[in-house]
Amino acid sequence: MTAFEYDVVVIGAGPVGENVADRVVRSGLTAAIVERELVGGECSYWACMPTKALLRSASALRAARQLPGAREAATGHLDVAAVLGRRDSFASQWKDDGQVSWLESAGIALHRGHGRIRSARVVQVTGVDGVTVTLTARHAVVVATGSSALLPDIPGLREAAPWSSREAASAASVPRRLAIIGGGVVAAEMATAFGALGSSVTVLARDGVLPSAEPFAGELVTESLREAGVSVRLGANAVSVSRDDSGTVHVDTADGEQVEADEVLVAVGRTPNTQDIGLENVGLAPGVWLAVDDTLRVVGGGGWLYAAGDVNRRVLLTHQGKYQARAAGDVIVARARGEKVEDGQWGRHAVTADERAVPQVIFTDPEVASVGLTAAAAAAAGLRIRVVDYDLGAVAGSSLHADGYKGHARMVVDEDRKVIIGFTLAGPDVAELIHAATIAVVGEVPLDRLWHAVPAYPTVSEVWLRLLETYGR
Repeated sequence: MTAFEYDVVVIGAGPVGENVADRVVRSGLTAAIVERELVGGECSYWACMPTKALLRSASALRAARQLPGAREAATGHLDVAAVLGRRDSFASQWKDDGQVSWLESAGIALHRGHGRIRSARVVQVTGVDGVTVTLTARHAVVVATGSSALLPDIPGLREAAPWSSREAASAASVPRRLAIIGGGVVAAEMATAFGALGSSVTVLARDGVLPSAEPFAGELVTESLREAGVSVRLGANAVSVSRDDSGTVHVDTADGEQVEADEVLVAVGRTPNTQDIGLENVGLAPGVWLAVDDTLRVVGGGGWLYAAGDVNRRVLLTHQGKYQARAAGDVIVARARGEKVEDGQWGRHAVTADERAVPQVIFTDPEVASVGLTAAAAAAAGLRIRVVDYDLGAVAGSSLHADGYKGHARMVVDEDRKVIIGFTLAGPDVAELIHAATIAVVGEVPLDRLWHAVPAYPTVSEVWLRLLETYGR
């Protein structure tokens, strides 16, 4: 058996694992990364990039049709083959040559195969040819294996060969009829995408559309989906699924209705990829989310085991996982060198933003962009808050941006500290506006100081002025 030794061994070569390894190597340590699928991970091939490519062409067409002059030029329909082709290019045709080349240029060793922890700081990698190699880490092993789509225990569902987010993101063609079980981000985005591409879409949203967002966001997206021809069934609970000999999928709901479709997409949550990575060999339970401290060390992991990204369940978003990866890489280096660990709130080695300032964009129509706490979450945390709302369509820049612009903005203020702790925008093209709110939340900028941050006129960002005026100076 071949053996190698590195300072750090990372299991999982998605964006999180890549960033951990890169951070370590940039600081002068050695690192190896283990990957059993494609280097680049879920985001590169089956999530962030290809799904947003599926959505972008329809979004651009909608924007053109909201403007007189451009509307008359935007004739015809989407070229579905061209949309899918552009999606394929963003997924690199599901080949990872470019990512592998980047690892090599960064000085990161790649071991392809299935990695399992055999003992403290030891990872065994089994390749597709059955050959095994042993990797020993001098300082740390980092689990960055991510998560997979959760398949609920609905009778007949597994046998019906449902789509997960992976199959939806990489579909070679657009089904004539698509049923979606779930109402969260993946469900809403894929309903938007496939509806625009010509599929007859039915969404079975037992808990509503975007239930974790501010209520107005889900309401606006639901209204827009219905206007686009998507059937949104709020409160519908799928109780059984079957696929007949003709290939038609039948989804039965608790209220006695049946939905027929050519494909069924299940989008009800995620499950950690920790089932077969050897956790049981170091006293941890396999198949569970890995609890970590604020420096990403696994609780009960002996001090050498770290977990970053989806697998620790702090925040299941790629950009937040990369944020964690940078912190994990830095703290591993600090501990290896015996340097001071800065793990206090907002410290160099802490991931405080996971709890207080997580930004997210949902690429539906309209887009939903948020950061920090919703009003409900802030109230549940016992904070004394004031909620300030404003009609985003009433801002001068919005009326210029598109005729009939419809949207809404909300800021949640901590009344004891007079700072913003939550901000949500719902409206066309609001994605690029959210970083200003992220800076305000992370920086805990007092409202009195924000008053001096004058938004340019006429832009949609003028909503900041209107919200502050509504709050009252």
